[in-house]
Amino acid sequence: MTRTDRNVRDLPSGKRASYTPETAAQGVQNVIRVLEGRWKLVILFQLFGGQVRRFSDLERAIPGVSQKMLIQQLRQLEADGVVARIVHHQVPPKVEYHLTDWGQSLCPALDALLIWAECAPAERRPRSVEAVGPMG
Repeated sequence: MTRTDRNVRDLPSGKRASYTPETAAQGVQNVIRVLEGRWKLVILFQLFGGQVRRFSDLERAIPGVSQKMLIQQLRQLEADGVVARIVHHQVPPKVEYHLTDWGQSLCPALDALLIWAECAPAERRPRSVEAVGPMG
């Protein structure tokens, strides 16, 4: 499997918060809220590894996404601090997107989810995991 966290900088050091079951569940729910959306994970995987992509490149790389939906999902990721947008003031306009350092730090967590999904019993494994197999 190709790892997506090769270029992730060291996460900030510091003391981890103490969680109760309720606060841990709430924290994970907040993360899921940031990642929910049909195209957000696909967008993230297009940007991992320090990729800087123009809007048109993302649109071509993600078949089936409408321009309106791609804009909406990118704006939500930007508002949540996961994606940064660079506007080059030129004619024609050029807009590029890349992950923030915090967004890039999602790589190890998503890798862990992929590994977890691969370890599911065959009868519980979603068809997409079986059909696609490991990334890379």
